[in-house]
Amino acid sequence: MDQTLSDACDLRFGQVGIACVRVKRVDAAALCEELERRVRSAPQLFSRAAVVLDLSHLLNLPDDGTVDALLEAVRSAGMLPVGLAYGTSETEALSKRMGLPLIAKFRAAYEPADGGSIAPPAATAASAPARTKAAPAPAPEEPAAPALGAQHHDGAVRSGQQIYARDRDLVVTGAIANGAEVIADGSIHIYGGLRGRAMAGAQGDEKARIFISNFHAELVAIAGHYRVFEQIPKDLEGQAVQCWLDGEKLMIARL
Repeated sequence: MDQTLSDACDLRFGQVGIACVRVKRVDAAALCEELERRVRSAPQLFSRAAVVLDLSHLLNLPDDGTVDALLEAVRSAGMLPVGLAYGTSETEALSKRMGLPLIAKFRAAYEPADGGSIAPPAATAASAPARTKAAPAPAPEEPAAPALGAQHHDGAVRSGQQIYARDRDLVVTGAIANGAEVIADGSIHIYGGLRGRAMAGAQGDEKARIFISNFHAELVAIAGHYRVFEQIPKDLEGQAVQCWLDGEKLMIARL
């Protein structure tokens, strides 16, 4: 029997990119509208993205019919719900009734940073976006590294490739192509061009930072707070930058 199974398939577990949809109020129509807006803003990132539905921020767990409507709203927006975020024993029972897995821990990939801002270069505040308040860039300061030494990746990261540094910093010495991802539970140091995505503090470390030698990113994220770039601000394009969190604001400034 074992030999037959091994000939039929190979089952492995690994790090996968799963985003979290945190439901703040029970309104399927509003949820669909908001997620559609996210998909339109960055279709390459969010279209058909695998997501986990997190109901833990609701005062009361919705009934099965309401949860089914929320799941359908996610599908209608163009995303694919793959499970429920771990919560209470009631959530576990709900997941069994809905036929969905309960996911206890996953990458904190894409939590919207609505209050995000881009810090201007130290020499001028005029180039900051109109909707944000100018904020001085702090002196580059290395965060405390995780207990393990940094993981190193030498060379380019190709489109479709993902590099993940679990419980440590990540150092990349090559270019990161469009459609490629580099992820770390600690900070990320990129000694090359970033045209893909960089996600630091993947398990929630808000002190993590991202250092990039040549900034052309599709997305940067820290502890789940992200910024998507359809167009890089002219004062940051191709520059050496650092990214950090100021409260819930994702800040970016030239080094």
